[in-house]
Amino acid sequence: MPVGEGEALHSAALTARAGTWLEIGTYCGKSTLLLGDAARAVGASLVTVDHHHGSEENQPGWEWHDTSLVDPRTGRLDTLPHFRPVLDSLADVCSAVIGGTEVVAKWWTSPVELLFLDGNHTEETAQHDYRAFAPHVVPGGLLLVHDVFPDPADGGQAPWHVVQAALADGFSERSVHGSLRVLQRT
Repeated sequence: MPVGEGEALHSAALTARAGTWLEIGTYCGKSTLLLGDAARAVGASLVTVDHHHGSEENQPGWEWHDTSLVDPRTGRLDTLPHFRPVLDSLADVCSAVIGGTEVVAKWWTSPVELLFLDGNHTEETAQHDYRAFAPHVVPGGLLLVHDVFPDPADGGQAPWHVVQAALADGFSERSVHGSLRVLQRT
């Protein structure tokens, strides 16, 4: 996440109400640190969900593959050990759910004041994550979507399609910061 988008994420989160905040897609925890700091400031509780094996673009042969994150025992990407210090630093405001969103969505029932979608960017998974968790965003709650590129030449289209679905579902766009969109349920 570019610095300016991270600052915008933090600023937007500071405008959210206290309650439960949900982050989909943790990776090593950069956005979790920003959301956790804002949650601490407003008295919110942050839950972050990730299986910690990376998205499609993090796998071998893809642009964002980082060999230093591969577990030598399993040969799989594993960001969980790198995320642990972030989680420890946010122990008073953040809980981590280690698992895929398909599993977590089956039992998630909590109302959400802030939902940050930055998980797998395949069309199927991005749409699943939106459809599974956006209904829990309360009126006035925020939906933040990262890696939104209206022009296919700039990046994947799945987050852009999620924003389009959210607008059709009654969310309104509050602001745009690079590839970060901030929407609010009306």
